[in-house]
Amino acid sequence: MMTIQVLIADDHKMLREGLRSLLDKEPGIAVVGEAANGAEAVSLTREMRPSVVIMDIEMPEMNGIEATRQIIAEMPEIRVIGLSMHTETDVEESMRQAGASAFVAKDSAFERLAAAIRAVTTAGSCGADAH
Repeated sequence: MMTIQVLIADDHKMLREGLRSLLDKEPGIAVVGEAANGAEAVSLTREMRPSVVIMDIEMPEMNGIEATRQIIAEMPEIRVIGLSMHTETDVEESMRQAGASAFVAKDSAFERLAAAIRAVTTAGSCGADAH
């Protein structure tokens, strides 16, 4: 089984560290980097070419929607999972229009995020839904 390489993009350091520690315990998933804003997420994705980017929506410098748009336009093989405390359908729809393969609310159980990571990497580009 191939290890799924994950980049975490969120402007809250504690959230990144928490996700990293949880994901590092998941078999077959490895966190390869962390970004504190959208611009850094695009740059690190170019450099590291992870399988999946977990993308917060609201970040400084460049928001997650624009960062997702840039990543998918340039590297369509990379899967992006939107992550937000905002669960309004327009936020989720904006991420999907930007190219995100799935969307997970921050108040979801961690297992839902781990399942979404596996789903988007095994389902290819068929738009796996993490709800």
